[in-house]
Amino acid sequence: MQKTKVGVLVLLSGVVIASQFIGHGATNVAAKERNKASAQTIPAPDPQMIRAHVKFLASDLLEGRGTGQRGGDLAAEYIGAQFESYGLKPAGDNGAFFQNVPMVTMKTLPDTRFSLVPKSSEGGGAVSLKLLDDFTVNNETQTEVADINAPIVFVGFGIKAPEYNWDDYKGVDMHGKVALLFVNEPVSDDPKFFKGKALTYYGRWIYKFEETARQGAIATLIIHRTDLASYGWQVIQNSLGTEKSFLKLDGHTPKLKAASWIQLDVAKTIAAMSGLDIDKMYQQAQSRDFKPIELPVSLKAHVVSEIHPFMGKNVVAKLPGADAKRSDEAVLYTAHYDHLGIHPDAPGDNIYNGAVDNATGCGILLELARVWSMAKPAPPRSILFAAVTGEEQGLLGSEFLGRHLPVPASKITLDLNYDALPPIGDPEEVDVSGAERTTFYPEVEAVAKSLGLAIRPDAHPEAGHYYRSDHFSLARVGVPSFSIGEGQKYKGHDAAWGEAQSKDYVDHHYHQPSDEYRADWDFTGLAKMTQFGVLLGQKAASALALQSWQPGDEFESARKKTD
Repeated sequence: MQKTKVGVLVLLSGVVIASQFIGHGATNVAAKERNKASAQTIPAPDPQMIRAHVKFLASDLLEGRGTGQRGGDLAAEYIGAQFESYGLKPAGDNGAFFQNVPMVTMKTLPDTRFSLVPKSSEGGGAVSLKLLDDFTVNNETQTEVADINAPIVFVGFGIKAPEYNWDDYKGVDMHGKVALLFVNEPVSDDPKFFKGKALTYYGRWIYKFEETARQGAIATLIIHRTDLASYGWQVIQNSLGTEKSFLKLDGHTPKLKAASWIQLDVAKTIAAMSGLDIDKMYQQAQSRDFKPIELPVSLKAHVVSEIHPFMGKNVVAKLPGADAKRSDEAVLYTAHYDHLGIHPDAPGDNIYNGAVDNATGCGILLELARVWSMAKPAPPRSILFAAVTGEEQGLLGSEFLGRHLPVPASKITLDLNYDALPPIGDPEEVDVSGAERTTFYPEVEAVAKSLGLAIRPDAHPEAGHYYRSDHFSLARVGVPSFSIGEGQKYKGHDAAWGEAQSKDYVDHHYHQPSDEYRADWDFTGLAKMTQFGVLLGQKAASALALQSWQPGDEFESARKKTD
């Protein structure tokens, strides 16, 4: 593919940001570092630059930026060309801006069949299920055909969490069996028990597939309930329905022949065939004393897939640090550029443009790169910018980046991620859920206050947003990480208005073709979120010590392993 050089679209404004460094101590050295940060000037983020990037990345020309699709490759080329035009250094493979990510797309074909088979005639006849209407399935083992005929075992939430004295697999050998389980996790109001109302990683669908495979299951059926998943069935259909990308098999991580979601009505059918009630099964799963239930029903499945190996691309750039003693350390900014692509066989509008999700985050990332490239003087630590692929497929690009960082994880002080920021006005709040888990939080509070932003607690902790975006992949390898987003309160509106806008987006546009660019969007807020990220980056780049996790945090041990 011919690389298109894309120049800077507008002249730089004369406005500059002067950060006010809040020091950690009163020593002369700390004072000097504060003065250096205060003296650094960076051009103000330009909302129209962000608009231009979002408009292009969300255009039909890029066909929804699908992972492994032409549009995704075009997006990567565009981002790389922007990084190059800013004078940044390549931080990918072999002196290039691109980090190759070996991947495989598995397309589930219509010949795929699922049926529920009772153990005895008393359970009635076999029940055939309809692909997409009743279930979705992906073959993680990356073979063209997978046949399954195995008993179904209900394992509650499918969680094994020693720190909470919780084991949904006690007394059962799952090898060669099918796991049936609920998404989410046990209900809790106790912050010390599955973090209360906040969803932990144990409640995420990715964990469910990982853990059941580790337990030896050959297939997993996740029961979908909108209230537990925090999104409707259409999101499952559009995201995982027929085509799913995976990182190329590493040869040692266990995988499922059938990683499947099923409708709640299908789960009710399985329960009825077993003489059980699905609501009572859900209540049983709330107890530590729960024990797996081997059901008198088997799953008979024939999963047929089309395999397409390809090379995905993360796009990575670097602004070298100026301090010889700290230039090998870095602040990292991330955003995913992929969305759901184009569905050629779908009727009507078949392009999933992903304007909010996540052309907006990419627009901010590119504007961060542009203004940082003109920082005077350069920051002590280096600044990394990574536009990652495969987020919609399960955080794949960031997972690969975490394993193959251009700077060791131990030397990355902080990752600031941007994902799906609606351009609907001037925010008076900022959402930095997860920042409070890091030693950097006092700086976050100070910067928010300086910009007149109130820090809004996670509006929906039960949705587990911390575990649903790319910063999580960096946290898993020990890097203090969180995403930056707008809150619910916007200038001229109350918080209820912002909540209504958020609900409308989730209900009518999230992972749907209607997530398209609009000319009436207001990018003021995205420029403010960019500025917030710049100021945080200045703090982290000039701080005397690298950031870490708060004592006892679930990622603290990963950080210590990198030291």
